[in-house]
Amino acid sequence: MATNIKGPAIFLAQFAGDAAPFNSLSEIAKWAAGHGYKGVQVPTWDARLFDLEKAAGSKDYCDEVKGICADAGVEITELSTHLQGQLVAVHPAYDSQFDGFAPEKVHGNPKARQEWAVAQMLAAAKASRHLGLDVSVSFSGSLAFPYLYPWPQRPAGLIEEAFDELAKRWKPILDAYDEVGVDVGYEIHPGEDLFDGATFEMFLDRLKGHKRCTINYDPSHFLLQQLDYLAFIDIYHERISAFHVKDAEFNPTGRQGVYSGYQGWVDRAGRFRSLGDGQVDFSGIFSKLAEYGYDSWAVLEWECCLKHPEQGAAEGAPFIQHHIIQVTEQAFDDFAGGAVDRAQIRAMLGLK
Repeated sequence: MATNIKGPAIFLAQFAGDAAPFNSLSEIAKWAAGHGYKGVQVPTWDARLFDLEKAAGSKDYCDEVKGICADAGVEITELSTHLQGQLVAVHPAYDSQFDGFAPEKVHGNPKARQEWAVAQMLAAAKASRHLGLDVSVSFSGSLAFPYLYPWPQRPAGLIEEAFDELAKRWKPILDAYDEVGVDVGYEIHPGEDLFDGATFEMFLDRLKGHKRCTINYDPSHFLLQQLDYLAFIDIYHERISAFHVKDAEFNPTGRQGVYSGYQGWVDRAGRFRSLGDGQVDFSGIFSKLAEYGYDSWAVLEWECCLKHPEQGAAEGAPFIQHHIIQVTEQAFDDFAGGAVDRAQIRAMLGLK
């Protein structure tokens, strides 16, 4: 049976703000629909757009949210818990930076902050089911990332212990998602302990292949690492449950490469770009996903160091629509075929 990628859709996190039309779900949904988007990915931490705790406890509220989106001409693709997922595991080096992702009442208290994050993740599982969604997207958090580079030499067992702990923290969360039939699509992202295929496998192995542990595929993070993002689809397509359509470029010089010399985004060798302005081979990506039967959403995550977000949003919908492949249900040379004749087949093979 032929399948089609759904879209175009847009992640609202980068556009939400205090001014209309970006400060309420009804208005930002209309804005998205006006640009040609058919779906919106909703950040669950932004109270201007969505009340996560209310959604977890009230299907009526979720029906109301779905109605608001439907009236605007879009539907919800997934709930995003990137900020809360990040806080499931935080290395102490990042405590002060990540406190801003959580309510002030838990600032300076890593244990309370983690407990809050876990409760948020569990709430998002219930809210996703109330909304009729089968996938959510998130970050894994990080304990090992400060030790990414193998100098100074890492003590034996350091990385293994970090991944053991990461899996231990996520296992009950994933079990709760399994109970309601929702996948967690981890965005494979530098700064997280899951930043490439090898680290995802280390995590998945410790979870004994948990079926709710899946991938939010975003090629921009792979291009900046110089990872083969098309081969990644070949390897992990069965685990890809969500798709962020985001562009990037990598232009190494005699002064900087993958690590980009602590430079700001404009001056980095690797930087995020608006769709079509970077180097990501989206024709190859959409072809691969179509080949493997990916039938969920293509969601624009807009980040660009040069272009204005309104221009990026306006250009994003037609770009995605152009790349979505309507999968054929017949072979291009069917016109030359004929009825199956077993006697003819056996004769062609020299069989009697």
